[in-house]
Amino acid sequence: MRLTGAEVIIECLLEEGVDTVFGYPGGQVIPLYDAIYEYKGRIRHILTAHEQGASHAADGYARSTGKVGVCIATSGPGATNLVTGLATAYMDSSPVVAITGNVPLSLLGRDSFQEVDISGITMPITKHNYIVKDIEELADTVREAFRIAREGRPGPVLIDVPKDLQVGTVEYERKESEKVLPRVDRLEEKDIDRAVEMLKAAKRPMFYIGGGVIRSDASEELNKFLEKVDAPCCSTLMGLGSVSADNPRFTGMVGMHGTKLSNMSVNMCDLLVVIGARFSDRVISNGSTFARQAKVLQIDVDPAEINKNIYSHQHVIGDVKVILEKLLHRTPQLSHEEWMKVIEDNRRRFPLRITTESRRSREILAALERVLPEDNIISTEVGQHQMWATQYLKSIRPRRYLTSGGLGTMGFGTGAAIGAQVSHPETKVVNIAGDGSFRMNCNELATIARYRLPIIILVMNNHCLGMVRQWQTLFYDKHYSETTLDTPIDWVALANAYGVKGMRLSADDDPEAVLKAAVELGEAVVVDCEIPTDDKVYPMVAPGASISDMIGFIDMGD
Repeated sequence: MRLTGAEVIIECLLEEGVDTVFGYPGGQVIPLYDAIYEYKGRIRHILTAHEQGASHAADGYARSTGKVGVCIATSGPGATNLVTGLATAYMDSSPVVAITGNVPLSLLGRDSFQEVDISGITMPITKHNYIVKDIEELADTVREAFRIAREGRPGPVLIDVPKDLQVGTVEYERKESEKVLPRVDRLEEKDIDRAVEMLKAAKRPMFYIGGGVIRSDASEELNKFLEKVDAPCCSTLMGLGSVSADNPRFTGMVGMHGTKLSNMSVNMCDLLVVIGARFSDRVISNGSTFARQAKVLQIDVDPAEINKNIYSHQHVIGDVKVILEKLLHRTPQLSHEEWMKVIEDNRRRFPLRITTESRRSREILAALERVLPEDNIISTEVGQHQMWATQYLKSIRPRRYLTSGGLGTMGFGTGAAIGAQVSHPETKVVNIAGDGSFRMNCNELATIARYRLPIIILVMNNHCLGMVRQWQTLFYDKHYSETTLDTPIDWVALANAYGVKGMRLSADDDPEAVLKAAVELGEAVVVDCEIPTDDKVYPMVAPGASISDMIGFIDMGD
């Protein structure tokens, strides 16, 4: 059948199983929005307050469902407003397809009104991108974009479509969505055998888990494998939820704001098994001292990660789930009783620091977990509140903790919460924010109100850019340059202005009572949570120090 280019785009989205898109209309996507109007009832469009919100919402949708998230923007500033969200998705390997409009082909390259080379701009922060110049290639381009976004290491893909291609017509024939198989083209059996031999030879194996485990839905296989090897494990920020917080093998997060137990264990082990993690500088800190006593076995789907930051003595390249299944089959039951005893002794000696410098935030987060249903989704912004949530929340599960790890994007959490709530309408979604981060994208309260999304937003309000202030306190002689947020913003009044319920949690209030009331309302709520200005995230590794050299922990052996 003959369809317009805009209709072809919508049909291809339906081929790929897309039920929801996030976006904001503009001049160069009017034909596409006209097609969205015609397809009403078959595909849902969520109008965000800003294109950046649309990109974060598509990302939150992708992370919480495992499917590809889709966002739409017009040319020029509409397209460039997606850049932060695409970079966020790229750094955290989240599958997003962004569709942008552009000026007609005859006007490209002429500095036309709202023309921008969005393909060139986003080349470094997408897995792939396209500017479609032949309407005959439009359908296959959209299909290929979805395949690339999903396969191997997931990531964002951008398709730029000039306006005349959206209104032109072409023959369209429906095709079934291409099934994306696990990436195993570089997986060699000899590498599996060598990995098994390393595991058998190790006396003190330690697993270091990243977001690749969650992206490949390999949490079940990982937990079985930990039992078979009889080994402890730590996690990156992106890997949280792969192993339950109450699993005795789990030592907590590793790195700058990880646990003393995790950091010590990494530097005590004789074999470090790295699965789906990229050796971020926030984890390894001083690379010359990171796990220097250990052999490194690296398992990753992306060959570019091998030996990029830390040398690996052996690697296995391929889909994490497939590799773990093979290792489970070939590895004999191992025992490391003495090593696990060392782990437990150190767990008692180095508990997570709980002092007046983090007590109120912990009380609030503990109360939140008590009043939330077990099946919940947490998103965060970026800063101290993000690290407190990471350290103290115990109910994190795969695809249920949405946070910006690689890019550290302030403003991410509100949009991500929207994407998660739209895709999980029966699930309680909470965004944990700081007052600095929430200022970035609080305009998305308009989206939350418009669609009556029952999202709870906790604003951990310390009236400053808390994480930067912490660094200024510790390393810059308390020079609080531009980090004090003394503008008298009334977050409750702001929420009410958008048609969202606002509540206050003062320093003297019982957090459980206030948060229970917020949850039981069953509607959107912004809770202004007053916390001390100089609360700090401890423990902490100073920049450039060894990860064993931590500030602010309690040594119960002293």
